[in-house]
Amino acid sequence: MNTLRYAKIGSTVRVVKLHGTGAVKRRIMDMGITKNVEIYVRKVAPLGDPVEVTVRGYELSLRKADADMVEVEPVK
Repeated sequence: MNTLRYAKIGSTVRVVKLHGTGAVKRRIMDMGITKNVEIYVRKVAPLGDPVEVTVRGYELSLRKADADMVEVEPVK
């Protein structure tokens, strides 16, 4: 399983599945991260937290724990 947390800087990935339940999953979906949406990985902080991405035309920073709940695949 490849997650957003381990996506390479400068790559574009597509969301395959969201893991997690309840309020945590709902919060991730409210930020615009849903199945089949493309995410561009802009940068990652030196210690890996947070991950800065571009999704649906806006910039978003995610904690490692949240990025780990987003299963992704590379865009072909």
